Amino acid sequence: VQLVESGGDLAQPGGSLRLSCAASGFTFSTYNMGWFRQAPGKEREFVAAIRWGSGTTFYADSVKGRFTISRDNAKNTLYLQMNSLKPEDTALYFCAKGREPFWSGSRYDRDYDYWGQGTQVTVDA
Repeated sequence: VQLVESGGDLAQPGGSLRLSCAASGFTFSTYNMGWFRQAPGKEREFVAAIRWGSGTTFYADSVKGRFTISRDNAKNTLYLQMNSLKPEDTALYFCAKGREPFWSGSRYDRDYDYWGQGTQVTVDA
């Protein structure tokens, strides 16, 4: 299993970024996928998740209405569109693969078993 994030960058408050996560080594379409983030000195926190089949999405309250998670099963790629960025969105962003196939979505990191190396998002004027 390999997860490779990209798209992190320096953005201004109010700006937008789109993160990507290229997945390989498993049947991407059958697993829930999630985005988490970790800011310096803080614990890793849930950002968003998307279910394997229906594409049902879940968001942390802090990003709801600003971030959109999506997936392209044909390309084995997970996305996170981030709009209206705030300085408090600054963090290392990770994508993660659900632990079990055909499982309901989760916001808990214990329910994910593989993680990418992360991509840095910095929001600063």
